[in-house]
Amino acid sequence: MKKDIVPVIARQKEEVKERLNRRIVERDISSKIGGYLEKNIIKVVTGVRRSGKSFLSMLLLRNRNFGYVNFDEKELIDVRLDDLLSGIIEIYGKVGFLLMDEIQNVKGWELWINSLQRRGYNLVVTGSNARLLSKELATHLTGRYVEFENFPFSFVEYLRWRGIEPTNLHSKEKEGELKNALREYMKKGGFPEYLVENLSSDYLRTLFDSIIYSDIVKRWKVRYPTKIEDVARYLLSTFSREYSATKLKNILGLRSTFTVLNYIKYIEEAFLLFSLERFSFKQKEFLKAPKKVYSVDLGLSNLISTRLTEDSGLMMENLVFLDLKRDGLTENKEIFYFKSNEGEVDFVIKEGMKIKKLIQVTHASARDEIERREIKTLLKLGKELKCKDLICITWDYEAEEKNGRNTIRFIPLWKWLLKL
Repeated sequence: MKKDIVPVIARQKEEVKERLNRRIVERDISSKIGGYLEKNIIKVVTGVRRSGKSFLSMLLLRNRNFGYVNFDEKELIDVRLDDLLSGIIEIYGKVGFLLMDEIQNVKGWELWINSLQRRGYNLVVTGSNARLLSKELATHLTGRYVEFENFPFSFVEYLRWRGIEPTNLHSKEKEGELKNALREYMKKGGFPEYLVENLSSDYLRTLFDSIIYSDIVKRWKVRYPTKIEDVARYLLSTFSREYSATKLKNILGLRSTFTVLNYIKYIEEAFLLFSLERFSFKQKEFLKAPKKVYSVDLGLSNLISTRLTEDSGLMMENLVFLDLKRDGLTENKEIFYFKSNEGEVDFVIKEGMKIKKLIQVTHASARDEIERREIKTLLKLGKELKCKDLICITWDYEAEEKNGRNTIRFIPLWKWLLKL
């Protein structure tokens, strides 16, 4: 077995060298992970396939003595740990750090990680399946790991790639340049390799197929692959909207809501989409209400969508959700949506037992384009929940409006994403 893996490790080493010679776009999450790099704690980087987890980890380790193994290779699936370490040392020499890429492909990987840490290795681990990683980490590595969720490029990182500096913001010319870049970002999305290498849309189609058929169907032995693909396509096409398992079952001709819920869980665990629960003080209403779905990347959703027209408001809402996630907030623990007969608030941000922030998103360029109902619901819910931080994210309208004791801040999306 060792003879088979040494050439693989050697080839992967050359691939690392080649990748580190490419153009580098610094990722915002780097500083968060970097703060833990020298600590004797396992660093786990998760996220959707091709979001840049591996390259991000390589960049963090580039000035350190590290060995790298990518387990997306069939020769490494059944490898023994001692043979693997022998192969790494043969190719890299003695190393202090190990970068283990797509570790969930190896059966019993969590026992490996335990053993390697006990032997004194500083470990960075990546993976593309939330459930496999979190379940085993919680069971076997309690208190000895820290997890970071990586996403495709944010708008700030997209600007960094484009070489657009968010400076001189009082200039209308610069504002126009930033809004033009935002329109392009909403269409293309942020998958790093797709953008940096200027690849065709076939890249995103192949990526979608790989996630469905390699990360989901193969891993979970799904009996009806085309059905789970249908579920993924439907939900990724209807981002920022409510869905229910019963409705999906009827639309797509599936056998049971149980099957639908399982399929959605598998797709979420591959980081393709996120489900958001409705906020309610009543537990029964909370459990029964439909959920809203958000896509991990608008470029991917735009490509596979069956929609004939764009809905800029829904695209803006999806971007705001992803931005909240990048800020470290967790759906259904800190982020919810609200809906009643009187209206809807897109995001309810909870901190402990308090509601910290209410956010409405609307594609409006002027005050008279914002529906009265959206503002009324925002104010009413703010009063009920004793929340004073009320925000309405717009396309182009900026202002502050007082209404009794409450103030609503109207912020253009590009400024919100730039944290201005």
